[in-house]
Amino acid sequence: MASSPPTPRIHWFARLEHRLHVWREKRARRRGRTATILPFPGYGGPGWVRVVGRVLIVPPARSTKDGELASVRGWRSFVGIPVSFAKVTVRIGDTDHDVVADRGGVIDSVVHADLDPGWQNFTFSVEGGDPVEATAFIVAASTHFGVVSDVDDTVMVTALPRPFIAAWNSFVVDEHARLPVPGMAVLLDQVLREHPGAPMVYLSTGAWNVAPTLRRFLGRHLFPSGSMLLTDWGPTHDRWFRSGREHKLTNLRRLATEFPHVKWLLIGDDGQHDEAIYSEFMEEHPTSVAGVAIRRLLPAEAVLAGGRAGREPHSEDVAPWVSAEDGAGLRDLLGEAGILR
Repeated sequence: MASSPPTPRIHWFARLEHRLHVWREKRARRRGRTATILPFPGYGGPGWVRVVGRVLIVPPARSTKDGELASVRGWRSFVGIPVSFAKVTVRIGDTDHDVVADRGGVIDSVVHADLDPGWQNFTFSVEGGDPVEATAFIVAASTHFGVVSDVDDTVMVTALPRPFIAAWNSFVVDEHARLPVPGMAVLLDQVLREHPGAPMVYLSTGAWNVAPTLRRFLGRHLFPSGSMLLTDWGPTHDRWFRSGREHKLTNLRRLATEFPHVKWLLIGDDGQHDEAIYSEFMEEHPTSVAGVAIRRLLPAEAVLAGGRAGREPHSEDVAPWVSAEDGAGLRDLLGEAGILR
């Protein structure tokens, strides 16, 4: 009789983090605070939906006198207390689906549901609380084009790779002070207008903690709505921090499997590993790539980002590969490549 595989040993820092969250949760509940759900935009296809959110105990939101949310420093996004392994009810139409959050309170599950193509609404609820409305973009079976875009230094100027600058941007900078990359909102809007029904996916190595800030940023600067695939901040069961490269590759491979009929326009920058990631994905799934658009960092941004990534070999026989310093330049080159009119 074959023996069972050994249970993976959990990294000591991950165990310590979990104990800290449990202690904070107990302390918050003694003060009468309860869990809630922060929903994130998901996606789906015929017969299924990938629902995404996070179960947290959060401090009361601050508002200005006119009812608008006050400016939010990045660090405030990280003070919510994740509720580990919370049981969550997803209600789609008249049907309830029970899902369970992970150790970090993240909900990322696929449920069976038949919804019409486009943006659709459903609700999350936890611990008998009021339902929270969530959304997902349902991709029609007839759709053959989609967009995946990085966030940091692709749509938002962050100079992320350099640790000090990354910490400053994540924990200190007022969200209203963040700057969009010139021309990227116009580029993405045009791509989606020319491809009605195409899914828009923002794939980032950023933490789920900053998802609400990111949604407000995208809306404020007129970027098109899209599904979000971020990552949980902190240690995994076997390492200090999660691999951003693996996170992106895993989700790209998953999209290729879930939507084998869709060709994706992959948008990123040359300040991290986007070129290497997209090149590897293109080799693995050549029929899933419509093109690659790389935003080149400006010289000053490249210095803050600790330099540029080395150029990756790629075959333009598979799909067009273009590079420019802003959205306008990419739009012109994508037009020449036939992806835009």
